[in-house]
Amino acid sequence: MDFFPIILVIHILLALALVGVILLQRSEGGALGIGGSSGGGLMSGRSAGNLLTRTTAIIAALFFSTSMILALIASHRSGEGSPFDKVQVQAPVAPAAPAEPAVPSAPLAR
Repeated sequence: MDFFPIILVIHILLALALVGVILLQRSEGGALGIGGSSGGGLMSGRSAGNLLTRTTAIIAALFFSTSMILALIASHRSGEGSPFDKVQVQAPVAPAAPAEPAVPSAPLAR
């Protein structure tokens, strides 16, 4: 059974989740922070920050893992190895001897 499409779908979902969790975090500069509203919500600012930080770390680790798995599966699927394995090493070419300067055919003016 080929696991590549399944892992690829999981990888894409993790990428979307990672983008969403990062955008939910409170922005220090106030640029795109959606979740940085003050007020008495379900969680305090500190606990929400800790939860989002941990969630980001977990999703990032899973994203990295699926990236490595996809790379390994893709390298074994092709069966050809690395593109660097196909490069043929050539022996260095010795430089050619310099040509002798041409002698002028017309007499020089004095």
